[in-house]
Amino acid sequence: MKLLYLPLIAFLLISPSPSDAVDTVAQLIGKGAVHELAKLFPAEVEIEMPAAEPDTYSKAAATAMLEKFFAQNKPVGSKLLHKINNGSAYNFGVVILSTAKGPYRVAFNLKNENNTMQLIKLRIEAEKVK
Repeated sequence: MKLLYLPLIAFLLISPSPSDAVDTVAQLIGKGAVHELAKLFPAEVEIEMPAAEPDTYSKAAATAMLEKFFAQNKPVGSKLLHKINNGSAYNFGVVILSTAKGPYRVAFNLKNENNTMQLIKLRIEAEKVK
């Protein structure tokens, strides 16, 4: 009888949890992997960054903005500062991104749409050095 539940337990342990999406996005930000991040964008994504007006941009425009940001600010390291998992529908993370030009605070929101985590909001701001 115990063997009956073994496949279910194995599936639960192996299947990725929604909080893994936060870790994945944090790693991609730390690497400056724009095209991998863009795969997580829905058709429109809310972007807020130092050189642009906060607004909702198309996937292509958001990708271009991030390419320009990472071209000007080469990542040298990152640290996941906050991670919030509100069930499987909504996740939030904050990364401190170290670049050659200084640190940035990157906050992002993920939403589960049709069993796929999508990066719906990205906010990049200069980190206040204490």
